[in-house]
Amino acid sequence: MQKEINIPVILDAVKKTGDLFLPDFRKTVIPLAKEDFAIQLNAIEERCLQSLKEYLSVEFPETPWKGEEFDFKEQKKPLDLPEYWLCDTMDGAIQYMQHITGWTINLVLVREGRPHFAVIYDPFSQEMFWAQEGGGAFLNGNPIKTSSKTDLKLMTAVFEYAYQYEKVDGLNEKIGKSVTDLLDNFGVVRNYGPHGLQLAYIGAGRIDVFYQQDLDTYNWLAGGLIAKEAGAEILTADGRPWTWGDDSLLVAIPGVGQKFCNAKYEKQLS
Repeated sequence: MQKEINIPVILDAVKKTGDLFLPDFRKTVIPLAKEDFAIQLNAIEERCLQSLKEYLSVEFPETPWKGEEFDFKEQKKPLDLPEYWLCDTMDGAIQYMQHITGWTINLVLVREGRPHFAVIYDPFSQEMFWAQEGGGAFLNGNPIKTSSKTDLKLMTAVFEYAYQYEKVDGLNEKIGKSVTDLLDNFGVVRNYGPHGLQLAYIGAGRIDVFYQQDLDTYNWLAGGLIAKEAGAEILTADGRPWTWGDDSLLVAIPGVGQKFCNAKYEKQLS
């Protein structure tokens, strides 16, 4: 494990990988059958991961690639390794296949059980978000900070949910209630799509609140580090500081997350 990382090499690898998908965007056939859907999705994942490994193998020859997005037991705690890559080969692959913008390449370097470096690249917009633990957050090389809004009715909040292979009793009702809580407190409520990009947008001041009520660690790590380094609060749904393995996430501009949690609690008492 090398102490210092070559950030330009990582950013270049992610950019080259993301740009591979631009020529075919909106030129592929939107899948109409489950089999075609699986074929396209697997092709995207394989091409993306192969490209990243090829570009980063020289600089990081001993760093393993780990993580399974839909293995929820694995997402409960960091792996027992000094360093490894976690990659969402294409966050928003559904958008890509449906000819919708917003798909990204997300990559996280985990060290000693903590996200150490994260990058999210939006090829269509040519926007590269990245952050290093303790080093701030950046968009295309420029430092970014969260919004300084104070009026909740002027804020934009987004909600998310994870794809569950196993049924979780009461989860849909919990998600529905979380949307209601957002609608009761914020002026604009949306679901934009890719988890990581929404979190990066909080860091850039474009979105003010992100709220999710189920375990989705691997989708959160890249954007979470970027948002945190840009000044955002990283909490659970009940307002506690978020730690790896928590099954909810509330990311908000400073002071707003706790204010939102207090408002929910007061509503429950009334």
